[in-house]
Amino acid sequence: MSRRSVLVAAGWVATVAVATLIGLGAIRLVGESITGTPGGVRSEAEIERALASPEPGPSGTTGGPSTASAAPSASAGVRRSFATGGGTAVAECGADGVRLVSWAPAQGYRVHEVDRGPDDDVEVTFEGSAGRHELKVRCIGTEPVAVADD
Repeated sequence: MSRRSVLVAAGWVATVAVATLIGLGAIRLVGESITGTPGGVRSEAEIERALASPEPGPSGTTGGPSTASAAPSASAGVRRSFATGGGTAVAECGADGVRLVSWAPAQGYRVHEVDRGPDDDVEVTFEGSAGRHELKVRCIGTEPVAVADD
């Protein structure tokens, strides 16, 4: 093999490696912006671990995984997680009513609307190409319960 052939082959391999790395980086960047969830969809166990940590999460916004930044108060009641086809949410009942503690859209969905409370009822709406999923929660006693729309 001539020296020129070796250089051409080495250049080709280096070009393919660089193009592959750029492509993987672009896929990761585009994937996060499409799903709105850096690192993928969070499991119920991950949400519970995040809620148990002493540091509050970022404030709720539309378009990404959100955690209400208010720390649990002494009047905090029972927490319960809920799942829909469009995403998950954790709600808590307290002396001032029910509030959404956190919410995260499923892959292919985004948060359209959030009423995090505290109030008599709270809701979060997830929208995606496959449809719209609304989750409405109220307190029955000290326990958050998902309710059908009135």
